[in-house]
Amino acid sequence: MGILKEFKDFAMRGNVIDMAVGVIIGSAFGKIVSSLVADIIMPPLGVLLGGVHFSELSFVLKKPIIENGVEISTAVTLNYGNFLQTTFDFLIISFCIFMFVKGLSTLKKKSESAPAAPPAPSNEEKLLTEIRDLLKEKQ
Repeated sequence: MGILKEFKDFAMRGNVIDMAVGVIIGSAFGKIVSSLVADIIMPPLGVLLGGVHFSELSFVLKKPIIENGVEISTAVTLNYGNFLQTTFDFLIISFCIFMFVKGLSTLKKKSESAPAAPPAPSNEEKLLTEIRDLLKEKQ
């Protein structure tokens, strides 16, 4: 039973829960940014480059062997277009995440820099203030 209690204590610590929430939100954010890259950014970029789809770019290392209209062995290709696409995706996603974290940091700094209201005096401080004021009046 001791291990279960330790695991419960571990799982219920704030850092683990914060990390779990971060992973969930991060994966959802990753899907949004992946869609931004694949559906919004890459099509116009492909048009600017002459209608090229990056995933179709490849270099043939070995041509296929075809005998009597039947493919005996498939072509061996170096698919550098997929690599370029993945690299562009990574760079754009990284930049978006950087901007998101930068925005959160800015908001956090603004909330930290706002001066907090001074704490209300305790009952002892109130009582001491009243005593001091009474002593001043008697003098």
